[in-house]
Amino acid sequence: MQEKEISLAVIKRLPRYYRYLGELLENDVVRISSKELSERMKVTASQIRQDLNNFGGFGQQGYGYNVEYLYTEIGKILGLDRKYNIIIIGAGNLGQALSNYTDFERRGFYVTGIFDTNPRLEGISIRGIEIQMIENLEKFVKNNPVHIAVLTLPRLKAPQVAKEVVGLGIKAIWNFAPVDLNLPPDVIVENVHLAESLMRLSYDLKASEDNTKPFEKEADNKNKGN
Repeated sequence: MQEKEISLAVIKRLPRYYRYLGELLENDVVRISSKELSERMKVTASQIRQDLNNFGGFGQQGYGYNVEYLYTEIGKILGLDRKYNIIIIGAGNLGQALSNYTDFERRGFYVTGIFDTNPRLEGISIRGIEIQMIENLEKFVKNNPVHIAVLTLPRLKAPQVAKEVVGLGIKAIWNFAPVDLNLPPDVIVENVHLAESLMRLSYDLKASEDNTKPFEKEADNKNKGN
């Protein structure tokens, strides 16, 4: 029997459901209806039901959703019931910030190695993990299980390092470098291009400001006429 193909849009919404359900758990909420959840998340109740029906539904008519159960099940769908070892390549400001982000561990992601090319950073400890030179990467990966490589590198260095990482058998890359990586199709790449995200925000801000200008001009003209 062929598995149902889930759309990328649905998959992208799952972490958001997980986050909101986690907040409900912290506030001791036991159950919630799709309508109540929709009001919190600003997503229609119909959309929530459609999304969750892709995985079996999880709700009961007249009861809604058991928050803890739904939180656990979505966590399983996202693979958060497993442990993932992460290495960070690029120990600059961004790399160090990610290394210090303790919330990763709550989700099952553990930073086990940090690498850089700058000898001045060698031996500096971040939360108990010493920065190593990238020359040690191959030996480290051979002696330690690594599931995800995080690239916080300059644009020109990232493609070559990505190929080296894949050559060592790592099949998942979280790429913060502002460049698209040309890698084999069996390698999973999640790109986080910060500048592009900021440009999208700039576009929305510009569009919002442009929409108010006609009204501002009209008000100015009325004021001039008085």
